Amino acid sequence: MKKTTLKGTRAGNTEDSSNINKEPFLLSDCPACRGAGFVYPLLPSGKPDYSRVVPCKCLCKSTNKSRQIVLEKYSNIGSLKRLSFDNLIPQGRSGSAASQQKFEAIYNAAKEFAANPHGWLVFIGPSGCGKTHIAAAIANERINKGFPVFFITAADLLDHLRSAFNPESEVTYDRLFEQVRNAPLLILDDLGAHSDKPWAREKLDQLLNHRFNNELPTVITTTPPIEQLGDRLINRITDPRLCQVFKMEEEQNTVTDISWATGLELQKNMTFSNFDWKRVNLAREQRENLEKGYRVAFDFAKSLDGWLILHGVTGCGKTHLASAIVNYQYQANKPALFIFVPEFLDHLRSAFNPDSKISYDQLFEKVKNTPLLVLDDFGEQATTPWAREKLYQVINSRYNARLATIVTTRCSVDDLDSPIRSRFIDSRLSVSFAIEAPDYRGDSSPSQANRQTRTYTRSKKNI
Repeated sequence: MKKTTLKGTRAGNTEDSSNINKEPFLLSDCPACRGAGFVYPLLPSGKPDYSRVVPCKCLCKSTNKSRQIVLEKYSNIGSLKRLSFDNLIPQGRSGSAASQQKFEAIYNAAKEFAANPHGWLVFIGPSGCGKTHIAAAIANERINKGFPVFFITAADLLDHLRSAFNPESEVTYDRLFEQVRNAPLLILDDLGAHSDKPWAREKLDQLLNHRFNNELPTVITTTPPIEQLGDRLINRITDPRLCQVFKMEEEQNTVTDISWATGLELQKNMTFSNFDWKRVNLAREQRENLEKGYRVAFDFAKSLDGWLILHGVTGCGKTHLASAIVNYQYQANKPALFIFVPEFLDHLRSAFNPDSKISYDQLFEKVKNTPLLVLDDFGEQATTPWAREKLYQVINSRYNARLATIVTTRCSVDDLDSPIRSRFIDSRLSVSFAIEAPDYRGDSSPSQANRQTRTYTRSKKNI
């Protein structure tokens, strides 16, 4: 017989349905819990008390490890179990103080809800704002404490309900719908991204109306504005007695462009929000390394303490991380300067021209003294004595002044000139990180030189 399984319905969305665990909704043939592992106790009237659950006798006989497996399978959280409050930045990824304060309030509300689910939480915001991470963190927090959660995207739920009408389906429609609408905690992700057909609207209305009337804990994430969700749902999620609604912002849209030079439109849009450290085509070790590099860069953006040297092949993400740090500063209205080293040397040469709009001294002093400098694509272009001398003057001046500096390079530290190398590897000042991911635009592998690049850390930094 065929079983109803959890299948992704929206290709390309790596944070939701495509990563959901492909397991049956129901876990066993226990007649009491019907495979959920939990039952609702009876009220004196003999009706189920949907406000709380107790472990089924079949689950009580299980070991702690088996119970955790049951919880995770029932939750339908799949690969999103890696998303937790521990790896969610409480202030968000924006450099704006106002945005940080707003995100922290959302973070604290989610933490409080995870500790004691009551009422509804609704997170509204565009893709990339962090709403799915917060919802998954709530689910994982409850699972780790031994409580049942059911997590699903709206589109997947409707697909499963349709498939339950199939005579060969092991799970009947009524049984499936009853399980979802009475889940002790339901997390409905991406509401509004589903089909807008009358049948779909009717099923979701039935589901949410039941949970609202019974005041069952529910978390909803949605992209469309409230006004586009329909009158019945608007009336429910705007009821302050039961619901808390949080509007989240797409942080990369807050980036200003006043400090970016002409020709750097691509870098202007490179932020921490849209840096993909979860690249599914990478080996696990490479993905973990890329995530670590992301967190090293983000920690640096928050402190601007010392230097950060990023090594890696073309397209591995080092320029994106360096640009994200600059954008983080711009969001906080703080100065920063991003320069592509080969073009910088060309500008220095052209500054000797009497017709130049900026003098050589003005340009050179600006680069040496800016509070935050990014030297992108450093190393390979310094082939002439003049180029090496100019770059050394910049490096040495900023090193002596202890000014925050970021360097991206395809070179190994050992391939750089000795005077510059000694400053890059000074553990009192510099953090050197080798990104092991290949070029995201192709299938190339990291070079042997890059794999052998040493990672230097400072003891006072938690990398």
